Amino acid sequence: MTADRSLRARAGSARRILRGLVLLPLFGLLAGCNLVVMQPSGDIAVQQRNLVLASTGLMLLIIVPVIVLTLLFAWRYRASNTAARHDPDWDHSTGLEVVIWTAPLMIIIALGALTWISTHTLDPFRPLSRIEPGKPVAADVKPLEVQVVALDWKWLFFYPEYNVATVNELAAPVNRPIQFKITASSVMNAFYVPALAGMIYAMPGMQTQLHAVINKAGEYEGLSSHYSGSGFSRMTFKFHGLEGDGFDQWIAKVKQQGSELSRDAYLELERPSERVPVTYYSTFADGLFSKIVGMCAVPGKMCMGEMMAIDAKGGAGKESRENVERLQYDNRHTQRGDEAPGATTPASHRAPKSESPKTGSPDGKTHEKSGEGQPAPDQTNN
Repeated sequence: MTADRSLRARAGSARRILRGLVLLPLFGLLAGCNLVVMQPSGDIAVQQRNLVLASTGLMLLIIVPVIVLTLLFAWRYRASNTAARHDPDWDHSTGLEVVIWTAPLMIIIALGALTWISTHTLDPFRPLSRIEPGKPVAADVKPLEVQVVALDWKWLFFYPEYNVATVNELAAPVNRPIQFKITASSVMNAFYVPALAGMIYAMPGMQTQLHAVINKAGEYEGLSSHYSGSGFSRMTFKFHGLEGDGFDQWIAKVKQQGSELSRDAYLELERPSERVPVTYYSTFADGLFSKIVGMCAVPGKMCMGEMMAIDAKGGAGKESRENVERLQYDNRHTQRGDEAPGATTPASHRAPKSESPKTGSPDGKTHEKSGEGQPAPDQTNN
């Protein structure tokens, strides 16, 4: 009677464990209601989603059997199961060795081949060969060029084909290839529209690229996916996929409601700011994007291309002293008094703005904080 009761208790315990294992995958559904990465609207993002699923599936071919067998062996050879065969002299099995080494090796080879193919197919610098599965890019289709600048803390988009620019709003026609040229004005950042494609870094003084396409009309979220300062979490924008003549109407609205983005207007826009509303520019200064990439949008600064040309010829020698001021770039915000609220004394040689500039002392007098009013150290862009 006692043995039957013990067997029933063990059986009930085993059923509870199995029920828990069956319900465990369901907890993954609680991670979020809108898994946009798993349900993208652009062909590049779809291929990246498929790559994630294929890689995960290949790895699960090993992970799942190992977990199951571990639990099975632990149950089968538990201390209370005296009926289980125990052979302490057994130390080798050729069959098991073949399985143990061959299965992981085949999966590693498959993952390597998948990585090699996808690395070249999904190269962000590579122009698109198709709009969606079974639909190649037509020979006469011209990609939409969008020049992207990551500012502190907002996004600036240039449309050179239409000579318009926007802040914190991006739009593109459905099923037309898009060529993004991406840079940053200050610190390193990352441009990311999950429904469109993977994230691409934006770096000052450099230009990265991304080729993508949106296949479904709608409004999608864009964001900065690399920490870049106090306004990082609010550095977001809307991306509109527009069908029919919707994109042409959007361009017409930008031209109608926008103002001119001159170089002076850009330098004002570049100042660190947060929660910047959507802004339209009906025209922009010629060559402004290339000057931003060259780190010479500020009048009088030397462009990276000019500096590299001088270096390629062996440098300017003693005369290079005259170029020092023209190369100073990273301290431009400090010179204008634009440090972020969290700027600290080691970086700026000034007291943090988040603190009071004056402090009281026991004698009742006020004194300047250490470093207050001192100029920032010279920093050059080379």
